[in-house]
Amino acid sequence: MHSKKILTRQFQKLGLGPAGGPVMVHASMRRVGPVEGGAMGVLDALFDCLGPEGTVLMILAADDSIPFDAATTPADPEIGALAEVFRTRPGTRVNDNPACRFAASGPLDAALLEPCPLHDYYGPGSVLSRFEAMRGRVLRLGSDPDTVTLTHWAEYLAEVPDKRRVRRRYVRADSGELWIDSLDDSDGIVDWPEDDYFIRILAAFLATGLARTGPVGNCTAECFEAVDYVPFAVDWMERQFGR
Repeated sequence: MHSKKILTRQFQKLGLGPAGGPVMVHASMRRVGPVEGGAMGVLDALFDCLGPEGTVLMILAADDSIPFDAATTPADPEIGALAEVFRTRPGTRVNDNPACRFAASGPLDAALLEPCPLHDYYGPGSVLSRFEAMRGRVLRLGSDPDTVTLTHWAEYLAEVPDKRRVRRRYVRADSGELWIDSLDDSDGIVDWPEDDYFIRILAAFLATGLARTGPVGNCTAECFEAVDYVPFAVDWMERQFGR
């Protein structure tokens, strides 16, 4: 059982603390292992590390088996248990987009979350674009290597020909059917014959040494700056997919 105090120290060794921009978290509680207080204990330890000026951001999406309500619909189960605990934590705000619902808590929460474009919700004017502008940091706690949501912002910035677009149907609890257009954030903006290019981009980025790594609970965590990662991902896509 890992104590919250130990996790706070481990977060500090990753370079996290009161100074710096918002922190976007991707986590696998299974890989973090048993923590005092469970998923809420992980969040408490992180906020203890960041202090009252710290802001935490997470992607929630939504359980699409039910009509979408921004305030009450559970997070997509595939994102992990920490996201749903964060959604229900006192003080957490959410935005109102069934395709890309985010949650944030801290002094920058409102500025991060709104406005959120209905279409191209990861593109210009999005939560992700503001996250980079605020010099946010990504914190990965044992999550799968294809889960760096910030890569979707890089997809909009990359000069790649014939990016694939999709139009998807959602159902809102208040107004019914809704269609949303965006770059294809499920199967990728291009056909790629190898493994998921999100995995390749993250692996290549981590190999640069620009991320700080260290233990958090049972997992090896990584923490890196959005302003380092986004241009790296843009350059990688432009080189691999062609301008």
